[in-house]
Amino acid sequence: MSDNNIIEPRKPIIKFENAIISQSKVILSDVNLEINEGEFVYIIGKTGSGKSSILKTIYGDIPLKEGFGEVCNIPLLNIKKRNIPLLRRKLGIVFQDFQLLQDRNLFKNIEFILKAIGIKDKMEIENKVNLALENVGLSDRKDDMPYKLSEGEMQRVAIARAIVNQPELIIADEPTGNLDPITSEEIVKLLLKINQEFNTTILMATHDYLVIEKYRSRVICCEDGKLIA
Repeated sequence: MSDNNIIEPRKPIIKFENAIISQSKVILSDVNLEINEGEFVYIIGKTGSGKSSILKTIYGDIPLKEGFGEVCNIPLLNIKKRNIPLLRRKLGIVFQDFQLLQDRNLFKNIEFILKAIGIKDKMEIENKVNLALENVGLSDRKDDMPYKLSEGEMQRVAIARAIVNQPELIIADEPTGNLDPITSEEIVKLLLKINQEFNTTILMATHDYLVIEKYRSRVICCEDGKLIA
């Protein structure tokens, strides 16, 4: 009998066991979480509940000092600064406020990310940037400056920047927070498309319960100093 139809179990891409998320004080305690490859997961909670703190721990901005944590097979506990770039090469990060460089066009905004992680080949850079812009529906806008874009278009560029190096995991921190409801839906649909077409794991922090209700997926919650998964 052929083994071709055997489905490999999905592996955890994010894993925490008995972890404590802290920044001068404990923010979340006894964190136990597994997110598997290819999942789309929402993380919710009130302002100050720890959503951004756990995201920052995942991408190495806040050090993990107690418990077990691993992201993309890289241990987080007391991670050394020299290993943080290695972690971030496996990730794409989308912020609420876009964080585009206003002094350069869209192509150069995305090119900047590739150069920052050490890619130097001009043809490789051009191919990756063009593909990323095509995947977010902005292939004809690469020479435009950010100030010419709507907020929804700016967030599409931020997503293009996040996917340009074909990451295993995208962290989206309130990506619809500055957008109107219609544009918010467009951005979530784009993230879902990336998740489904490329099997990219996506962890999205949000306050937008209308989006969660319409585009249902797994939800985890930060509440009273705990992570409820």
